Amino acid sequence: MPEYLSPGVYIEEVDAGNNPIEGVATSTVGFLGVAERGPRSPTLVTSFPEYTRWFGSYNRPSFLAYSVEGFFQNGGKRCFVTRVVAQNAVAANVAVGNLSVQALGAGTWANSRVYVKITDCGLHNPADPNTTKLFKLAVIYWDASVNLSIPPIDPTDRTKLTDPNRCEPTIIEEYDNLSPDSQSTSFCERMVNKASVLATITLNGANRPANTNALQPLVNGTAGGAIALPDFIGNPNAPPGQRAGLLALEEIDEVAILCCPDEYYPNIPPGQIAGAIVDQCERLKDRFGILQAQNAAGLIDNLRPTQVTKYAAFYYPWIAITDPLTDQPIEVPPGGHIAGIYARSDNKRGVHMAPANEVIRGLYTDPNDPTAGLQFNITEAQQEVLNPRGVNVLRYFPGRGNLVWGARTCSLDPDWKYVNVRRLVIFLEESIEEATQWVVFEPNDEPTWARVRRSVSNFLTGLWRDGTLPGQSATEAFFVRCDRTTMTQADIDNGRLIMFIGIAPMKPAEFVIFRIGQWKGGSDVSEG
Repeated sequence: MPEYLSPGVYIEEVDAGNNPIEGVATSTVGFLGVAERGPRSPTLVTSFPEYTRWFGSYNRPSFLAYSVEGFFQNGGKRCFVTRVVAQNAVAANVAVGNLSVQALGAGTWANSRVYVKITDCGLHNPADPNTTKLFKLAVIYWDASVNLSIPPIDPTDRTKLTDPNRCEPTIIEEYDNLSPDSQSTSFCERMVNKASVLATITLNGANRPANTNALQPLVNGTAGGAIALPDFIGNPNAPPGQRAGLLALEEIDEVAILCCPDEYYPNIPPGQIAGAIVDQCERLKDRFGILQAQNAAGLIDNLRPTQVTKYAAFYYPWIAITDPLTDQPIEVPPGGHIAGIYARSDNKRGVHMAPANEVIRGLYTDPNDPTAGLQFNITEAQQEVLNPRGVNVLRYFPGRGNLVWGARTCSLDPDWKYVNVRRLVIFLEESIEEATQWVVFEPNDEPTWARVRRSVSNFLTGLWRDGTLPGQSATEAFFVRCDRTTMTQADIDNGRLIMFIGIAPMKPAEFVIFRIGQWKGGSDVSEG
């Protein structure tokens, strides 16, 4: 309580007790797969050009790049990409005087493909000692598609612009006016390591590195052994912030959807990666998995989801796209394109809508074969077998195109058989949990119960008005209880505040039935 020690007028700010709840994002995807290059840690990507800048281009036998491209083609806005490499892989490096340069990401991709050069800074003035302490660093990369001469022609040397052996670099990064002073705003480590997609640097000592007479190559990068299941899952004993693989995505709270385009990477037992994805979704309860059938999965009679869970959906068959490397059709798993459709449906209509009856963009087209975008042309009779099992089918419909024609989870529980119901409840749980942290350590009494009831009720009422929850009135759409009927005195004594929330989720019209019959006009027939 404030103290009033002298006569006067006092103004007090009063908390109205209204703590609004903001809905969490539902369409941020966590992708896991093998990339050409790039960091092991999850990296935010908001476009396919940004993906190629960080992780390189298409890299068979991996499908990661194709799937991320399909994600953005189909309406995706943002994703976190985690590159999988062998745990014993080593990054290429080079020491240039007292400056150590290491490739950003392990593997052989940078060996004699990434070069560095140190020169005087752009402000260099021999008469000014402040400028002579500064330096300029160039980091240059040629990808494997370039037939590179060794040593390469320096692309920063203007006298070599017309040299017939000169190769245009894939990426060139130039950092000017770098300082060796760790207290400077232009400290070299800070400026390079927060911006470069190719390398990280470490300065040993307080002096600037000497200029180089020629381009210096990064060397000694190794791929390690063959990529195996533990590389996809990650090391559970690694300290927080240093985890890799799927476990690294566990630390990214924004991730709402998980997808591994390389679910069937060579030498990985089928179902193992899917099982790890489902395990994470069920433990965290804040994300949903997209699983895929194997390539040419076999007989329809034997096709079933690889997991039984309400936290994932299973899609079949694979899709065909135009491979930019060959300009020929190539079959890829559908997960990335489906994740983009999830995002498109969420942004256009809401998470309560089933991400189905949506056109799949970016597929291969053949004017003579409209079904060429799908690996198999599934018939209605075949889907009648697959749909009850929880296999979501991609189908071609004349005049409508290639559509996602299923919206079921991998669950046998009828309450959780629809993708939109499960994802809606995840959205509600996560939104309420994050926005009610203020309740912790508040007095566990009637005023607190009323405030938290009001916050949750206002949030659900807004969703009902937006059409997210069904019902002619808010009372038909949900209820919120937090009072003596939801808690015993023992609960209160033990610090437990318990709220009961019930919602009526929107179920999709999976089977639209029109009953049509003949009738004879007459006074005994009325409109209704």
